Amino acid sequence: MKVCASLSSCSEKDRIQSADMVEIRLDLLGKIPDIKNKELLVTYRGNIDLSILPHGYSGMLDIGEEKRPSSKLTILASHHDFERTPDAEDILSILNKMDSDISKGAFSVKSFKDLHNIWKAATSLKKRHVILGMNELGTITRIRQNILENEFTFGYVGEPTAPGQLSVTQMKELGDDCMITGLIGHPLSKSMSPAMHNAAFKNTGINGIYLKFDSDNLENACDVIREYNIRGINVTIPYKQDIMEQLDSVDDDTRTIGAVNTIVNDNGKLKGYNTDVKGIEKALEISHFDTSCKRALILGSGGAARACAFILKKKGCRVTITGRNSITAKKLADDIDCEYKPGNSIPINMHDLIVNCTPIGMYDNGEYPIRLEHLSKNHTVFDMVYGHETPILAKASSVKAKTVSGTDMLAGQGSASFELWTGQKDQFEIMRRVLE
Repeated sequence: MKVCASLSSCSEKDRIQSADMVEIRLDLLGKIPDIKNKELLVTYRGNIDLSILPHGYSGMLDIGEEKRPSSKLTILASHHDFERTPDAEDILSILNKMDSDISKGAFSVKSFKDLHNIWKAATSLKKRHVILGMNELGTITRIRQNILENEFTFGYVGEPTAPGQLSVTQMKELGDDCMITGLIGHPLSKSMSPAMHNAAFKNTGINGIYLKFDSDNLENACDVIREYNIRGINVTIPYKQDIMEQLDSVDDDTRTIGAVNTIVNDNGKLKGYNTDVKGIEKALEISHFDTSCKRALILGSGGAARACAFILKKKGCRVTITGRNSITAKKLADDIDCEYKPGNSIPINMHDLIVNCTPIGMYDNGEYPIRLEHLSKNHTVFDMVYGHETPILAKASSVKAKTVSGTDMLAGQGSASFELWTGQKDQFEIMRRVLE
């Protein structure tokens, strides 16, 4: 991987040892600092004044979209779109029209379709190029230089100079062939999964990174997994069911559950699993809750609720489903062969275990489908929301009910997913410590 350090101030020039190149942003630095033994890229924004170049300068020039100057230096022309990523054909048209030795395009990435169009354009363009995606969703374009056939890529030294950048040090440590895993969902702003999995990579010595792929739709999601050689993906709200139709196969339990939270990419063949089941089992085990002959009430009807209903029923619980969406809650009850009841008709004192599988308390501030004032010390409350005390956990604590940790569930499913991707077992403790 050839990494260009993009300086945001002259004071950063002493921290570029691991970089292959250095970009001098004249709009940020105003001058060209004295840097030796590094290939330089001087970037203009606006008027191209070659007189500012030091005597004997032999590096590259980024002229933006200005007219090509009369020079024997290697000229890079660059186009930045901070609003969108055009279709691949439009990207090719933009870059091919540039009068330059190298064409650079940087585009705002907001969806998997955008990543797909960048890959399609980059692998089709015959001209020397650098095509990158901006924003967090575009980070993967910066660490797949070889796949995108880019001349080089960029990293920051002190502070990022573009959204989605990684540091030069991290880029050089990862290299082109690092294992990439990540999380698909929307929204993902509060997710702790990257910290948890990146700690496991460090703990096992595996050269890998876990990224967030926050997109409001799934179009081209599985194309991107294959195109960018992403080894594994976790799937969360709201895509655990919808992603299944894009996969090549799922394991038997996952087919019964009807929801996927983990994808493994084996040479382009994508198989779905549900490690939420492992996480639920781990959390119940740690809390010493005996499921046999117990009655469980599940709040919610998404993918996590499906996994919960499946494993609790398998372990001998009598399961009732309720939710704010009666249609999806009834369907879940039918699919898993459980009982459905509307929340306002449920005598919760008849249940031993209450499980919140809704996003209330994490991303959603709505009302639970049951009345919390009926909770008592006789209940065990399991909230899959993690990281802070939610309203249902606060009520459970106030009445001295037992609780089951959503943090334990998250670390349990994360450890199971990590094993599917890497073969490395028993990462629960390292993941759990990070979440604390």
